Amino acid sequence: MVDAGLGRKETLRRLAALGKSPERIDGILISHEHTDHSSGLPQLLGHWQATAYLTQATCAEILKTLPEGSSKKMARVEHIRAGERFIVGDIEVSPFSVPHDAADPVGYAFRVNGTKVAIVTDLGYLPELVKFHLREADCLILESNHDLEMLKVGPYPWHIKQRVMSRTGHLSNHIVSEYLADPEGFDGRAQFLVLAHVSETNNNPDLVQISASEALNRRPSEAAFRGQLLIASQRVPLGPLNL
Repeated sequence: MVDAGLGRKETLRRLAALGKSPERIDGILISHEHTDHSSGLPQLLGHWQATAYLTQATCAEILKTLPEGSSKKMARVEHIRAGERFIVGDIEVSPFSVPHDAADPVGYAFRVNGTKVAIVTDLGYLPELVKFHLREADCLILESNHDLEMLKVGPYPWHIKQRVMSRTGHLSNHIVSEYLADPEGFDGRAQFLVLAHVSETNNNPDLVQISASEALNRRPSEAAFRGQLLIASQRVPLGPLNL
């Protein structure tokens, strides 16, 4: 499992909605300490007796916010480092650094049986290192957080708007569209391209769909995207996706 922003009850409900009720999960990987990615971690570790995989700096930040009873559930922790691969079960995991306003944020790429899945949300721009780790993904889950105009005229305080728009904030639809249109950046080979972490205040799924589709249509014919474009919802689970 990647990230644990939901509590035990809601996580299990969403898994059940997909026909999944795992009795065991070997590992829960955390990308960074912000609560929408980590607040359910103690509950889920206790439920599955799983191991948490996260960087030392991320772990330290999470522990600062936990009451004593919850922190005791963080006994099974493996500290990881960006750039150092590790194995969970039969899955090879490659964590990589991303630009976000957190202690030590990472994205993840997974390989098993010749298949690659990459997931990266919460980043302000797409450096070449991130683009490298996203290449050759059979399934790519990428943030398309906000529409710039909606964000500018929206209800957030100005200092929050500046944070979201910064190079350690979140990806806009425009930044994502420029990446998707460029075959030098996005190789287009994914069977599934999932755009996620869509703001409910500063974006909407139709805008994300239109922006991404227009960008993909700008690709040269020899590098055409032939996979499926999906927009993830914050409320309804997506999938399962068969690779």
